[in-house]
Amino acid sequence: MSGTQLTVTLSGGGADDARAVVRALEGTFGAPDELPADGNATVHTATFDGERQTGADGGGAASGRLSAPVTVTVQGSPEAVRRASDTLSRAFTARDDGTASGDQEQERELLLEP
Repeated sequence: MSGTQLTVTLSGGGADDARAVVRALEGTFGAPDELPADGNATVHTATFDGERQTGADGGGAASGRLSAPVTVTVQGSPEAVRRASDTLSRAFTARDDGTASGDQEQERELLLEP
């Protein structure tokens, strides 16, 4: 996993909520592999492979509102996870539900509330 690759797993809410969360991260990480689309899915995943080249952590401004609480797990390098957590905390009401660190990766779970 590169220093800017980030995997995001979302549960709770619907596809619109998952898309709102992913869009909030686009300002920091660029476009994901694809936007969550399946309205019947209970878990959505997006992968960000790059870093937005603006030089600023500018995500979250146009993220939208959530219709229900969404549990988000972000996984990647410690720096990518920190930046994703900061971005989501600015865009939504967020509760940090814990971090697990590996040898070169970190995972953090956040609960985002409407």
